[in-house]
Amino acid sequence: MPTEFLRLLVRRFALLLGAYLLLRAGFLALNYAVFREASAGQLALAFWHGFRFDISALLLLNIPWLLLSLVPSRGHGWQRLVRALYLLLNGFGLLLNLVDWEYFKFIGRRTSNELSTIGADVQRQAGQLLLSYWWLLLPFGVLLAALWYFYPMPRVELQADEKELQAASYKQQTVSSELQAEGLMRKWSAKKLAACSLQLVAIAALTVLGIRGGLQLKPLRTGAAFVQQPAVLGHLALNSTFTFLKSLGYKAPERKDYFTSPQALRAALAARPLPQRATVPLPGRNVVVLILESFGSEYNGVENPGRRSYTPFFDSLAIRGGGLLLPDHYANGRRSIEALPAVLAGLPSLMESSFITSDFQTAELHGLGSLLARHGYQTSLFHGAQNGTMGFNTFGGMSGMQQYFGLAEYPGGASSPDFDGHWGIFDEPYLQYFSRQLSRQRQPFFSTLFTLSAHEPFGLPAQYQGKLPTGKLAIQPTIAYSDLALRRFFAAARRQPWYPNTLFMLLADHTSQSAAPDYQNLLGRYKTPLLLFAPGQQLPTLPQPRISQQADVPATVLDLLGLPADGQLLPFGSSVFDAGTSGRALFLSGGSYWLVHADYVTELTADDQVRLYPYRRHQLPATPLAHPDPAKLHQYGDELKACVQFYLNGLADNTLYK
Repeated sequence: MPTEFLRLLVRRFALLLGAYLLLRAGFLALNYAVFREASAGQLALAFWHGFRFDISALLLLNIPWLLLSLVPSRGHGWQRLVRALYLLLNGFGLLLNLVDWEYFKFIGRRTSNELSTIGADVQRQAGQLLLSYWWLLLPFGVLLAALWYFYPMPRVELQADEKELQAASYKQQTVSSELQAEGLMRKWSAKKLAACSLQLVAIAALTVLGIRGGLQLKPLRTGAAFVQQPAVLGHLALNSTFTFLKSLGYKAPERKDYFTSPQALRAALAARPLPQRATVPLPGRNVVVLILESFGSEYNGVENPGRRSYTPFFDSLAIRGGGLLLPDHYANGRRSIEALPAVLAGLPSLMESSFITSDFQTAELHGLGSLLARHGYQTSLFHGAQNGTMGFNTFGGMSGMQQYFGLAEYPGGASSPDFDGHWGIFDEPYLQYFSRQLSRQRQPFFSTLFTLSAHEPFGLPAQYQGKLPTGKLAIQPTIAYSDLALRRFFAAARRQPWYPNTLFMLLADHTSQSAAPDYQNLLGRYKTPLLLFAPGQQLPTLPQPRISQQADVPATVLDLLGLPADGQLLPFGSSVFDAGTSGRALFLSGGSYWLVHADYVTELTADDQVRLYPYRRHQLPATPLAHPDPAKLHQYGDELKACVQFYLNGLADNTLYK
């Protein structure tokens, strides 16, 4: 029969499972738009699958408490200590999951190792985050109080085993032979010891089994949550405690061996060389890349006729201003920290952690900055946030940017009236500063700027409060503000001598909040614009249809400038003007790898299943094709596997360029 302490242990653990059930329900309620394609039965199944991840995470998180709980002491002080540890450990777990009620809207996945990789940034923003999401403290307080109130404590009255001991003591006093009493005590002690030992072994075995997630060959992993359909339900089945703990002590992604010979791998990879052209479209041009924070396609008018636009200047540049808009462009990731490697080095995000914070930071990498510097370009990277934010300054140097301009370089820095009080310098003054700095650059120059105002907490300068278009989302006025800042940047740039000799590329780092149902699917969450603009110059004809991605930027720039890659261009992207291909886009989402073509979207699941979906701009069905074209399934499946193998093994072996 289980001892009292074992029964208490089970009840206390069941209390945690109940709390995580409520956390999952809250996560679903606040992010329902992401899961709206799932039926009620599929949602219920995701909850059921979630218990497996809850058990694993809670056991892993509570190992210290479990050990202390096995001490069979009924002392009041000891039991208070055990309960305090229980509340401390699980208070942290509650907080992680509550944060993801809102943070998931921005990154499209559960929290992993953000605290260990960009912890300094989080710490700097703690005050404003608390002000913006103070209400999350309410469910946190309620759940923590419930854990304290319902935490079962041992009863004070005598238990059966104590009564048995008292009876043995009494018999010891009354029996005529001390030898008989000693034998009785030994018999009782042996019985008690055997029962306790058996239960300890059972607890240890069940704990190990629970943390592993079952008897399967390999321990439970994040990717196992995404085997059900639709795959997006994996985010619901997971909990943030599991994803965070699994991300600690970062381990390199597993190697892939889909292809045994380099020749077969290269053939399936479908890498594209730079196009051979009789004439160079834009020889010697300056290049300015504007990476616009959270500037998703959903917010503009040029891609959404008939809807309210928050980007009138961007729209005018695309429609009447001579700009060339790529209508089927996708981001390679969902976080800012994933955008810079894709844009500057052609490296998509095909692992859970970002390249910038991974153990592969020292791998050989040739960014667009270093490629252009060899041809006499002066290169620079601008970001108005505190120097060191998201490791941008470090990666800028890795990708060949000779100069980095952060908050420290801006006149007045954090003391400037242009400081937003949270992240850095508001977009409008910073873009004006950028224009002035470009006038000091030696031509030809290559410069990249990363804006920041359209970022939570979505603050605006005082003079624009209540004067910009609003909608259902907090981000929409800040998108309008960034667009206004762009308008005034181009107005200032037109007066500079370098302007007519410059190629501009405007694109977003990732998507953010969504109010449009047709964007609330996998492709919609990666749909961003790409606009090319060369004043007074006709750009080459764009192949139609044409899928493009952030990782196409390096090849496109080299193609337009007529410069060679010299074997230092990664094979994932291609020039958007390459008439020999309709392009592609790559990303990792929900534990699956995805490959976007103009006819089909291919999924490679965590268990290496290949699925095909019909392509439709920024829309993806919840379920794959039941009877896909076998030839396409094989071709695109092999291409996606080749990209994944080349990426992961190339990083592990430092052979991306060999």
